[in-house]
Amino acid sequence: MFDLATSFQASVERDGSRIAIVDGDTRLSYVDWSGRIGALAGWLTAQGIGRGDHVVTALQNSWEAATLHWACQFTGAIVTPINWRATSEELGYVLSDSAARLLLCEPVSESGAQEAAAAAGITCFDIEVLDIAAMPAAPLPRTASGPEDISLMLYTSGTTGRPKGVPRRHRAERAAAVAHVAQNTYRHGEVTLGVMPLYHTMGVRSLLAMSLIGGSFICLRRFDVAEALRLIATEGVSCLYLVPTLYHAMLESPELPKTDISSVRLLGFAGASMSDGLLKRLEQTFQPDLFVNHYGSSEVYTFTIHQNAPSKPGSAGRAALNQRIRIVDPAAKDPDALCPAGQEGEIIADLAGDEAFEGYWNRPDGDAKSLHGGWYFTGDMGRFDADGDLFVTGRTDDMIITGGENVSPVEVESYLSLLDGIGDVAVVGLLDERWGQIVAAFVEPTPGMTAERIEAHARAGLPSHKRPRRIVFVTELPKSPVGKLLRRKLVAGDYTKTETCPESQAS
Repeated sequence: MFDLATSFQASVERDGSRIAIVDGDTRLSYVDWSGRIGALAGWLTAQGIGRGDHVVTALQNSWEAATLHWACQFTGAIVTPINWRATSEELGYVLSDSAARLLLCEPVSESGAQEAAAAAGITCFDIEVLDIAAMPAAPLPRTASGPEDISLMLYTSGTTGRPKGVPRRHRAERAAAVAHVAQNTYRHGEVTLGVMPLYHTMGVRSLLAMSLIGGSFICLRRFDVAEALRLIATEGVSCLYLVPTLYHAMLESPELPKTDISSVRLLGFAGASMSDGLLKRLEQTFQPDLFVNHYGSSEVYTFTIHQNAPSKPGSAGRAALNQRIRIVDPAAKDPDALCPAGQEGEIIADLAGDEAFEGYWNRPDGDAKSLHGGWYFTGDMGRFDADGDLFVTGRTDDMIITGGENVSPVEVESYLSLLDGIGDVAVVGLLDERWGQIVAAFVEPTPGMTAERIEAHARAGLPSHKRPRRIVFVTELPKSPVGKLLRRKLVAGDYTKTETCPESQAS
């Protein structure tokens, strides 16, 4: 089996003249890019970085960040990317936990990065000052890695407690990239928008998948909807792989009707569930050949795939090429405690799958919680329908229990999203003395939308225990940097109400 460095070398030999990466005025073919990667790999070696050393990065999506990712594959270093917005304290934790040898930053992250590096006693370089473009081009070195070496370590978002390191081997990363190509039916020479961050599995997957097929990775350093639409038109982007939040922003942009999006043939999403209303609008707008719901995680990458998401709204499909999944009793922590079709339980994935990790970095507590009997317990709740398709109903700790009845916030969100003109919506359970919890809907305001319209829509199609008893209009729903909804902030009251739309409290 190829390691990733050998895989990239094969791409250079096969597709040397094709455009590999674009970032503003920088346009590099695979051959030209290989010279930049070779130069940076040589620089890393000169810094004493070698096989098994962690190189932490706090970078936006740039050609330099992508070049560093590949240079680490050749030197045998473990690229350990984290959010460029991270505080010095957060950076310091990652540097210590990973025993990092080097930190790379850029001007937007330099202040916190330099402070954290000084405290950790390691060197921090600003990648813009380093100026990879000015380095003399160099041949790609012989790879120092093998398929069993660790390629990458991602850090989980850390919604509770400290984030956990997720080490991933070369073979697992390559298997995931090959599966990504197959499951999204990518063809030779696809062009993708590289906006999902390279510290997130979605961004890494897009980068690796393009290299396998002689494709082009069009960098967008941070999401800007007008710039994203411009790049789709000017670069002929053929496949989009985004979180639902970014798709929602595109549909709401006044630039969309003026933009030529005809090059986009393939849509994919991951990272969060997509509401029925958003699915419908995207299908009508882009009319894609394929619209993939990709359900997975940093730990295992792909759990399930649905290649025609609008045909069965809410369904995450069936187990992916490299995986098996089950629904089990969430209290048992037993992979054989299977739930029958239709019954809700915890979703688990087979750790023998080609894309799976093998355990957290220095976190036996994390392993003890999530790894049982050769299976990864995701912490997500779901059910199989009569056809064998998976429906993800939320996190185990997101489920709303109101008056003794279980309510899936995802189900309520999807129904509310079908109301014409409604903005982005999130549903959580709020403590209530009488009911234990009540269903509460938080909505971003749109012209003409009122609590009364939402209540009437809920009455028309939801049973009484699933209807929102409280509707709150907020200026913006709290989300993580990659667009995941942060329900805990809504529960904690960490949001800003709008002044134009009054709060509703249903009886």
